[in-house]
Amino acid sequence: MDTILGIPIPFFWPERVGCISALITIIFGLMCYLAPRASLSILRLQTLPDVPEAVSEMRGTLAGFYIAVGVLVLLMQQPILFLVLGAGWAVTAFGRLTSMVFDSGFMRGFTTFNVVSIAIEAALAAAALWPGLAAFL
Repeated sequence: MDTILGIPIPFFWPERVGCISALITIIFGLMCYLAPRASLSILRLQTLPDVPEAVSEMRGTLAGFYIAVGVLVLLMQQPILFLVLGAGWAVTAFGRLTSMVFDSGFMRGFTTFNVVSIAIEAALAAAALWPGLAAFL
């Protein structure tokens, strides 16, 4: 199998698409790690001057998880890891949908930002679930 920097290049399309989902996840993680305040702004969140823990949450909780799972999927390319990544994105999309319906009033939560975000999250979930499920079918 061919490799780039020690990372195997998948031969079959499901694995390729799953690896693209992992790469995008890593990019999101790096954005959160290297530019946490900008990432918070993109997510429409803000920090308070006397609460530095918000930036720590962005770097630790979001960035750390995104980078770790994405890198492990790329390096190991095992079906169960694709399923973990896909399930994570699917639950993220479901959580956003739940919030859109219940937290803001039914139609008020359907903003352009939320609709685009849920579409991205669902696409990343589908891309990662494809190789994971294909291995078991």
